[in-house]
Amino acid sequence: MASNVANSTIKVQGRCPDRRRDVANREDAILLVQLAQWGSTMGIEEAQHAVWSDTFDPETASAEDVLVSRILTWGETVGTLTKNGLLDTDLVLDWLWVSGLWTRVGPAAVKLREKHGVPELYENFEALATRQG
Repeated sequence: MASNVANSTIKVQGRCPDRRRDVANREDAILLVQLAQWGSTMGIEEAQHAVWSDTFDPETASAEDVLVSRILTWGETVGTLTKNGLLDTDLVLDWLWVSGLWTRVGPAAVKLREKHGVPELYENFEALATRQG
């Protein structure tokens, strides 16, 4: 019985924001694949093609653009999961160029923050991008 308690404790610690693991685990891999599937379902590829296009201007981009909004929503979800220790940050940063995506859609998020006076909008996406440098 003591080993069950110990295993439960490990699982709880693995879900804490300050978890201290050296490497990602299977739970992280499963969640990462689910995020990729959700992104595909929501049309994240189309959105990425749009924001990486030569005609896309980050400075005039708007969060009202559905493709920009998709990336902001998806990026905020990934950022929130990593911030709260539910998904390994290093694994995500190895998978995605978060800072590059933020560079393209971040100006639209900042304008939306200013418009509504809510500095927390997309803060987890931005924090993850900043961490990647």
